[in-house]
Amino acid sequence: MNIGEVATKSGLPAKTIRYYEDIGLIRPDRHDNGYRLFRQQHLHKLMFVARARSLGFSIDDCRVLLALYDDDSRASAQVKALAQDHLAQIDAKIAGLRAMRDTLADLVDACHGDSRPDCPILKDLAAKHHG
Repeated sequence: MNIGEVATKSGLPAKTIRYYEDIGLIRPDRHDNGYRLFRQQHLHKLMFVARARSLGFSIDDCRVLLALYDDDSRASAQVKALAQDHLAQIDAKIAGLRAMRDTLADLVDACHGDSRPDCPILKDLAAKHHG
């Protein structure tokens, strides 16, 4: 398959596929004329990385996951530990977003939203900026 075909089949832009090649996540074969030649295993790895990225795994995590996937002697505990760490990071982000949302909701509720110039939202932003 050429890069256009593998892009269509994987759902990834050709630019992303070239980037993944540049950083060594995949290594397509090359024709004598230098064109990339993607085989089924390259497509499978691209789809694997795309799925992992859609779950928020970093490029470095994807590199480790691919290595574990290719390692027949891997222990599933290694994969689980990586996924648990990522899950903890997601939970921390969610907690941070909830706190951010609660603060903003309180500020929106405190603002009259009328023609008066007094605005608790701006006061809070100014206080946080200078404090």
